[in-house]
Amino acid sequence: MSHRILIVDDSVLMLEIVRDALVGAGFEAATANNLTEFEQLDASSFDLILMDVQMPELYGDDVAAVLRHVRGATSRILLFSNLPPEELAVRAQEAGLDGYFSKRDGMDALITHIRQVLG
Repeated sequence: MSHRILIVDDSVLMLEIVRDALVGAGFEAATANNLTEFEQLDASSFDLILMDVQMPELYGDDVAAVLRHVRGATSRILLFSNLPPEELAVRAQEAGLDGYFSKRDGMDALITHIRQVLG
């Protein structure tokens, strides 16, 4: 059974790049380009959610914290951003998430990181 991953990002290009990389690595991948699309999906049906931090509507770490602490989502949640890793680490910790990944590290490193997170 392949793991299901949801990518939430306001960049259509980034969604396509990440989705293609994940599918190529054997994962099932779905995308949401904004919070309206995200709300239409059942977040609990995904094993992992990659959440962009700098979304136009809200910060992704705030959305992820609500998912985790208000809605009780058990999916693993990683912040996904170009912000400095130090800032991502603090945001992920404060939101009670499973970690973060810097977009600057590339798709090969992302696949490796996801495999480590999912076991």
